[in-house]
Amino acid sequence: MSCLLMRESPMIIALNKEKTVYDGFITVLEKDFRIRISLPPDHQMKQAKLHCCWQMKRLLHGYQHIVKQHMSPADRINDSHYELVYYQEVALKSQPGCQSFSPPQYYSQLITEMEILGWDKLLFIDAEFRTLKLKAEDSAGRQHAIAVKLKSKYPTEAPEFSADLPVPLVIMWTSQSTLANVHSQFLLNVEALSEFWSVLDEIDEQTWVLEPEKPTKADSMRRIAIGNNVSIKVQIDPRHPKMLPECCLLGAEHVVTPLRNKLNANMHLWNPDCSVLQNMKDVLEIEFPSPTTHEKSSFSVECGICYSYRLESAIPDQVCNDPRCGQPFHQVCLYEWLRGLPTSRQSFSIVFGECPYCSKVIVNLITKTQQTHN
Repeated sequence: MSCLLMRESPMIIALNKEKTVYDGFITVLEKDFRIRISLPPDHQMKQAKLHCCWQMKRLLHGYQHIVKQHMSPADRINDSHYELVYYQEVALKSQPGCQSFSPPQYYSQLITEMEILGWDKLLFIDAEFRTLKLKAEDSAGRQHAIAVKLKSKYPTEAPEFSADLPVPLVIMWTSQSTLANVHSQFLLNVEALSEFWSVLDEIDEQTWVLEPEKPTKADSMRRIAIGNNVSIKVQIDPRHPKMLPECCLLGAEHVVTPLRNKLNANMHLWNPDCSVLQNMKDVLEIEFPSPTTHEKSSFSVECGICYSYRLESAIPDQVCNDPRCGQPFHQVCLYEWLRGLPTSRQSFSIVFGECPYCSKVIVNLITKTQQTHN
């Protein structure tokens, strides 16, 4: 009996002379699972105890009563083994995306392609050899990564590609393509964005960027500090990074209005041959605070309602327009405050009320997000 069991599952062995304890691995759909079977001295299967690894327990969840029902009448351990393997296969096949391992040619080709590309380009590969991350360095020395998810019929079936880019990734694939081809095309994608990243690098290095706090290579927006409670949000076009970006001035109206007037009056002075940062200085007629001249803490002001600088991902972007007050608020906090006042008024997408600090009339525009929240 034990010989038959070990012939069917050669990775299971008896641990004692009485052959009442078996330990090892069973193979189900080319996957190995740890198992231990303990029998009573009379070898009665009704009293047998089954111990298995957590992966098998998770897969057999919901099948335990069926397994127990079919294993209990068995008078031989080998019969119980067959029952266990059967239901394990059923459980595995019911898992989303369950599939057997690829043929050896798949792995040999993958290794050959990596040897041609160079193992130094490999950042990550998962245990199933399905998902890879390849690194690339552009002409400016910036590091980039592309994720490649291989399909079961690779290379006849095109992989899935993803990368941290501000524009859609373009990779052309044929049945003759290789990982080296993918890497070369990825480099073309990032080189086409070199000027875009150079524009943002200058802004990140020479100004105080309030948002995003930790920009990625896909982020094309920067909110730049101009002064206390005053900032400008610029949206750079990745395909035309030197052109005039979308601009939105944020702050108290008595401070923002003169800057907005300068922006509108000097827009014609924008010179695509100059950097975006220099153009913004010329058009707005200002000097941006920089890490060499100012501390960032001077721009990290707390909301006058929730008393915090960052509320989830938002920072204070609303202020009281009274020059003697100028208290900053998160837009959501200010909206909730104004809406809760007994004297508040609402007209279309605008809500009016009193500033919680100076009691002057303060206005808040209701955004789509706030309407949803409401």
